[in-house]
Amino acid sequence: MPKKSVSALLVCLAVIFAAGCGGGGMSSGGGTPPPPPPPPGVTVRLTPQAVSITFTQTQQFTATVQNTTNTAVTWTVDGIAGGNATVGTITGAGLYTPPATVGAHNIVATSAADATVNDSSTLHVTNYAGTFTFHNDNLRTGQNVDETVLTPANVRTATFGKLLSYSVDGYVYAQPLYLANLAVPGQGFHNVVFVATEHNSVYAFDADGRSATPLWRVSFLSAGMTTVPNGDVNSGDLVPEIGITSTPVIDPATNTIYVVAKTKEPGPTYRFRLHALDVSTGAEKFGGPVILTATVNGTGDGNDGAGHVPFNTLRQHQRPALLLDHGIVYITFAAHGDVDPYHGWVLAYNASTLAQVSTFNATPNESRAGIWQAGSGPAADAAGNVYVSTGNGTFNASLGGTGYGDAFVKLAAPGGVMAVNDYFAPFNQATLESLDIDLGSSGPILLPDQSVGPAHLMVGAGKQGTVYVVDRDNMGHFNAAADTQIVQALPGAIGNAFGTPAFFNGRLYYHGNKDVLKAFTLSGGAFSASPSAQSNVTFNFPGSTPSVSSNGTANGIVWELEVDGFSGGGPAVLFAWDATNLSQLYSSSSSGARDVAGPAVKFTTPTVANGKVYVGTQTQLNIYGLLP
Repeated sequence: MPKKSVSALLVCLAVIFAAGCGGGGMSSGGGTPPPPPPPPGVTVRLTPQAVSITFTQTQQFTATVQNTTNTAVTWTVDGIAGGNATVGTITGAGLYTPPATVGAHNIVATSAADATVNDSSTLHVTNYAGTFTFHNDNLRTGQNVDETVLTPANVRTATFGKLLSYSVDGYVYAQPLYLANLAVPGQGFHNVVFVATEHNSVYAFDADGRSATPLWRVSFLSAGMTTVPNGDVNSGDLVPEIGITSTPVIDPATNTIYVVAKTKEPGPTYRFRLHALDVSTGAEKFGGPVILTATVNGTGDGNDGAGHVPFNTLRQHQRPALLLDHGIVYITFAAHGDVDPYHGWVLAYNASTLAQVSTFNATPNESRAGIWQAGSGPAADAAGNVYVSTGNGTFNASLGGTGYGDAFVKLAAPGGVMAVNDYFAPFNQATLESLDIDLGSSGPILLPDQSVGPAHLMVGAGKQGTVYVVDRDNMGHFNAAADTQIVQALPGAIGNAFGTPAFFNGRLYYHGNKDVLKAFTLSGGAFSASPSAQSNVTFNFPGSTPSVSSNGTANGIVWELEVDGFSGGGPAVLFAWDATNLSQLYSSSSSGARDVAGPAVKFTTPTVANGKVYVGTQTQLNIYGLLP
């Protein structure tokens, strides 16, 4: 090769070498390219992150492993590989079986490809047997003190919200009832929530969303038998139909749920029926249903002209929750929007035979005095006495008459045979009656036995907003001058009462119309004259009926529904408050569309059970709990 060509070649090579070595030549990147990024690390994601189960349930966990071909994991429960009989066991596939004890457990899934990578979940094993009656017990305290999952720390927008919804065929005025660990034929064990609608249906849903369809559903309608159109009763109080309004009651000893339904039949004929259903199947029991009828001696409004007052099925409305006490089902009645003639009736039926035991009419020789209580049921004490509050109507009991309008009435009921034992009527009863400020707009609550002052207290209020505290052993009758004969009266303490209070840890929780939630503390046999705590949110009509959940005396939460929007189809709003100071923990309106409930129904209350909260609406049952 000629020397000139060799020199040119060497120059070219030098240029290329210099460029490749970062000499500022022709490379667009400049220098040595950076090493490729390391591959992403192994990750593990465990679902659900938070969950509660009862003893008869198992829980399937899923571990999602990414960035490795080895997707296997190992499992521990409270640090024990595979768990054991004390903490519960978990299979290699992530199926957890609980122990027979209550508690919270830490479930951990660890990557087999990288033992430093894991994820964990908290599982709660619960044992709350159920909510069998309105407001939790026959005292109507509204407290569930066996709630081990929900606490003021975890009931927050970030960790708590709506989990699922079930569609229903009518308005749900009745409080949802709950029964844990129920054996359903062919379907195994389920926690079950029972929902009754104004379309005369009763649903049994899996309370944890483990079944997309009802476990069973029964309808009390058939050919020629419908619900009652609200136009038939000349009242717009219930729209568009009347069927099941009252909260049923469950007897866990016999696995029976008792339900009262109103129907329209050819003629037209209007009937109430008492149904006794098997909680496992919905089948009728005890020869039911039975048609409700009654007659008492008297000359009151609607009498037959022969000294009898018959029960008027069309005019009477069965709003208050049912009461089951000492083997007797008590059913109470008022009117549809004060359309006469009507009376305050209590009918008592044997729970095993469905035979009528006795009847009570609050005005057999007078008129009205309906027992409606904004849906709250009659209360009962340990001795079997039954307590009701009556609305507008004739009051002449203090003069030896038989009229008990605007009064708290105690019915002695040995064996279900009712008779007035005692009563209290406010000094301004006549004013309450004439101005439609009836006492019976809220149900009575009986307090647990007290060690200071009268042992047996009852509390109630009405549209006037005065809170009355009455000695159940000496209710005070009537004093025309003032209510000084009773334990305590707190005039104007709350807004108009259209809901029953809750009682927990020595505190009474009331939420009146156009008012805030207020707590009154019981000390020395009397309540504080002013609230010891109150919320910062005003509810319009009708206020609310609060409920309380706690673990013993700890972790108290007050739950309630704001239903102001019921007439316009607005949603129910679930609120949770810290029971100690009524600071707000949660509102279903605070998380955008995620937690919005169905259209509101007035006079409703939520049910809290085993880590979940159940809310009935116009079109659905909404279930809230810890977010998975």
